[in-house]
Amino acid sequence: MSSSTVALPDTTSGPELADLGEVTARIREHVVNMCAGPEGGHVGGSMSLVEILATLYFRVMLVDPQFPASPDRDVLLLSKGHGGIGLYATLCEAGFFPASVLADYGMQGGALMAHPNTELPGVEMPTGSLGHGLALGIGYALATRLDESDRRTFVVMGDGELQEGSVWEAASVAASQKLDNLIAVVDRNGLQITGGTHEVNDLEPLGDRWRAFGWRVFEVDGHDVDQLTDALSAQPEEGRPTVVIARTVKGKGLPMVENQTRSHYAKLGDRQRRLALAALEKGRRS
Repeated sequence: MSSSTVALPDTTSGPELADLGEVTARIREHVVNMCAGPEGGHVGGSMSLVEILATLYFRVMLVDPQFPASPDRDVLLLSKGHGGIGLYATLCEAGFFPASVLADYGMQGGALMAHPNTELPGVEMPTGSLGHGLALGIGYALATRLDESDRRTFVVMGDGELQEGSVWEAASVAASQKLDNLIAVVDRNGLQITGGTHEVNDLEPLGDRWRAFGWRVFEVDGHDVDQLTDALSAQPEEGRPTVVIARTVKGKGLPMVENQTRSHYAKLGDRQRRLALAALEKGRRS
């Protein structure tokens, strides 16, 4: 490591895993409050992401909010850019910026847009043109190889975008290039804006599809931080990229919208906001 390189903290020595429950509760509260703003937000797909993002930022990735552009950092690309408010809330809890910044979400001229914006520290790329994130991740992973770095690239994808042919072209390239520093995470909540993924274009058997393209596959409960930590922290298998299929619930934590297509985007009124926060508090106590 050169003298100009910033040493990153060991994220595996932070709060006990049990404490992630409190972190994820606060992330969900932030998401609800942003969805109660003037523009509303993608509540369902952000809620399904919470444990995935919290595990990555608090348990797995080497990042430092004081030096978000450190060349030694692990990189996260949120391919499903409509989960942007979930990413904003997680970056806030991880210390990249104060909670007061979240109040600007949806405000004219503000940095917090519906999809990730690189004006915010910790956001690597503006994303959300679905089906492109994995190809972008390949670029980062190849650059890491050229730099002879240990940096890892994580690409968080929605299951609906797996219907894009560009995803499978990228999957083939990643395997042929033996990018074992590339980890894809699929938020498998089973819903997209037009209905269930099984109704629009069935993806199963999803794990076998990735294996056929030469990837190592983990299939986990996407709301279980222990399972996520084990899969995302696993030592790379030489010459093979890794995909973690995380089975989740769209709208997780809000019984009034869980597993419902209508949770894709919502503008919460004051009463809905209070009901949603009450549901989260009840879940926190249970």
